[in-house]
Amino acid sequence: MTEGISGAITEPITGAIPPWRPLLRAAMQREGRSVAARWVQLATTGRDGAPRVRTLVFRGWAGADQLELFSDQRSEKVTELANDGAAELCWLFPKARQQYRLRGKVTLITATEQPELCQQRWQKLSDTGRAVWGWPTPADPLDSTAAFPDQLAETSPLPEHFVVLRLQVISVERLNLGPHPHQRTRWNADTLWQEQPLNP
Repeated sequence: MTEGISGAITEPITGAIPPWRPLLRAAMQREGRSVAARWVQLATTGRDGAPRVRTLVFRGWAGADQLELFSDQRSEKVTELANDGAAELCWLFPKARQQYRLRGKVTLITATEQPELCQQRWQKLSDTGRAVWGWPTPADPLDSTAAFPDQLAETSPLPEHFVVLRLQVISVERLNLGPHPHQRTRWNADTLWQEQPLNP
């Protein structure tokens, strides 16, 4: 396992790297040290059938075409993804003037099922990054007496509700806003990532 861009974890790659990966990496590098370069918007379908979207932090790659995010197993998004795992990410790089949409299926990796993997991911987080897993259940009514730690040390026990979201990417769309006209490109796993230019 190696350390990727901005501290992201990248596992050894088996097989060819999809052609969109170097383009995405270059766009991310253009953002420099901006924390926002690792922010992605995750869209799912709510239990009521309505669309849901929220911001998460890109954590790294697991092989050539699997992306990792972390979440709290008590959160609504984990319940939504437990159904069929269908999700899409929107990733905007303002300096590079590029937007990526990555569609696929999310697998939930829990501390119960894969404790070693989750422990390794947990220890890679900063003390402040770990802190949110020490907070009360997300979206419950606020209890003003509850503890909200601002740090959890690396030696803190792995919480049972820590979960890795692993998105198996099946489709990628890139919108390059730099040239005129804009350039839109699609790659699909079922065509072995063959590039397909689209109208912007």
